[in-house]
Amino acid sequence: MTTEDSPRAGGVRARARAQFMAELLAVARERLAADGPSGLSLRAVARELGVSSSAVYRYVDSRDALLTALVIEAYDAVGEVCEQAMTASFASGASPARTWLAVGHAFRAWALENRSSFELVYGTPIPGYAAPQDTVAAASRLWGVIEAICTTAIARGELDLPPTGVEVEGLMSEGVMAFAREHLLAFGADGTTRTDGLPELEEGHVARSVTLWVALVGAVSAELFGHLHGMTSSYPRIFELTLATAAVGVGLRPDLA
Repeated sequence: MTTEDSPRAGGVRARARAQFMAELLAVARERLAADGPSGLSLRAVARELGVSSSAVYRYVDSRDALLTALVIEAYDAVGEVCEQAMTASFASGASPARTWLAVGHAFRAWALENRSSFELVYGTPIPGYAAPQDTVAAASRLWGVIEAICTTAIARGELDLPPTGVEVEGLMSEGVMAFAREHLLAFGADGTTRTDGLPELEEGHVARSVTLWVALVGAVSAELFGHLHGMTSSYPRIFELTLATAAVGVGLRPDLA
């Protein structure tokens, strides 16, 4: 074995690659904020890094590959923020409804601090770009948190029937139902690994968690994309009202006192 082929040399190369990739993504995020997703250019990124375009192509083989890396990074970042908010809320003894509000505020705070990343994953689709299957796991983390909150509410008897009856049979795709079942078995209620005593997963339960996801992403999108301009004196208060209203609509019991 030569020095170049030694495990130590391999570790050095791996660290160097990881460091360069981190710098690459950091610069790409800056260009994303300045130029938008459609204006993201590998050449511009390479120029700011002070390397040739060919050097960048050794790490990402196209602009779409770079966009995908940024998409996964953004989904993972906000997913982690919301998972931590859920865990901390439940650990404090908060109800599922209170935990939903805590997760919602954590999501909004991340979006306000990382607007370009939010726009990348929740904004207007990028012309010519189709997110690959690689992004699904990261994208599902936020919804997984909301599903865990609803599951916990069911297990505790704190999820009422919605005030109006809506037919949901056949509404959710089989892929969504399969993911929800897998998530339930993997994480259990409230994000733990417990699998005993969990409620049977019904399509109506999944539909309610999807409704909350839509309300959360929609509420933040309305604020960040200017749709609430001139409509309210307080963005935080209208956001809180939206979350609470959505919670009541799916059968949670928010206490805003």
